[in-house]
Amino acid sequence: MDTGVQGGTPRTQRVTAIATVVVVVLVALALRPPFTAVAPLLDRIQRDLGVSGTFSGVLTTLPVVCLGAFAFIAPKLRQRFGDERVLLGCLVVLVIGNALRAFGDIATLLAGTVVVGAGIAVANVAVPGLIKRDFPHTVPVVTAVYTMCLTLGGAIAAASVVPIGHAVGSEWRAPLGLLAVPVLIALVISLVVVRGSAVAAPKPVSPGLLWRSPLAWQVTVFMGLQSSLAYVVFGWLPTMLQSRGMSPELAGLALGVQAAIQAAGSMSIPVLCRRLRDQRGIIVVLSLMLMAGFGGILLGPPVLAWPAVVVLGLAQGAAFGLALTLLGLRSPDSDTTTALSGMAQGGGYLIAAAGPLLIGLLHDLTGAWTVPLVLILACSAGWLACGLSVGRPVQVPSVIGRVTRN
Repeated sequence: MDTGVQGGTPRTQRVTAIATVVVVVLVALALRPPFTAVAPLLDRIQRDLGVSGTFSGVLTTLPVVCLGAFAFIAPKLRQRFGDERVLLGCLVVLVIGNALRAFGDIATLLAGTVVVGAGIAVANVAVPGLIKRDFPHTVPVVTAVYTMCLTLGGAIAAASVVPIGHAVGSEWRAPLGLLAVPVLIALVISLVVVRGSAVAAPKPVSPGLLWRSPLAWQVTVFMGLQSSLAYVVFGWLPTMLQSRGMSPELAGLALGVQAAIQAAGSMSIPVLCRRLRDQRGIIVVLSLMLMAGFGGILLGPPVLAWPAVVVLGLAQGAAFGLALTLLGLRSPDSDTTTALSGMAQGGGYLIAAAGPLLIGLLHDLTGAWTVPLVLILACSAGWLACGLSVGRPVQVPSVIGRVTRN
């Protein structure tokens, strides 16, 4: 694989590339479990704390709000500390947040969720810039590895939290708290790896220039609608399946299977992007698959539930991988990629935050899934419309060496 790592001897370049891949993989494995682990436990959390379905909507929406709010500070942190140190700091924050949720009352559950969301938000923004910096010629391939590890980490967590709860005799507190253990292991390994690698110094940039770019705004909305659909699945898929007669254990397993299948979907993106510089055709197919997956789960007979989960997993994995890949493909350099990532994920996740909350409110109000499904299909259609613009092979302007005046 052509790493594209610039500067230093060939040995230094190889060490930097290997260190980058190791850190990216470890961080990716730690970012999804705090979200996917909650959905299979929602019924138990509601019952134990005596909270409503609307509170569950808040609990599944709060992390997405944090992803949007804290993403805006990531480019500044990167300028001050560099990519690797920022990612190590994010792992520390994740350990604290996951442990805090184990205390198990409403206040610590919400506080831990905010802390976890902050760490994930900053890491989400930093990783695409790191990939663009060290692998400028193979962005789709390395991004696919990243998204595959994201989905695998989420899949393992979703499928295992209920059995872990049974094994340790805790309905939801211990399973959420134990998520801190693998993150702590990832932190220790990443510390060793980063200490032995060269750390690049970022260049001065002006990220605010992207706010005047129509393409940057289109990428932001594209990211937001995709993320909204993704977090609806993370927050509500088990509940949707249980309303169709599936047991809580099988519903949690289905979320894990869906997340695992996303890995296969994400791995298809490098092949498709290599063959098609224009991604609009890919987006059309994926939007139709998203609609078919949600429709099969909520409208089809029970026998179609598992095939619909598979279709939805493939589509969402590919859509997420494509959204992250476009951050690099639509940017001329790594600094611009980080700036675009901060804007797209900051604004995009604030858009996405409305998804799980609205689904919960609409389900509470109607007592059925018909109206929520209409909203889901409308989001899928909006994602398609936006994708017809961002799928074109064009780039945003570089933010390096630009000066903006207040």
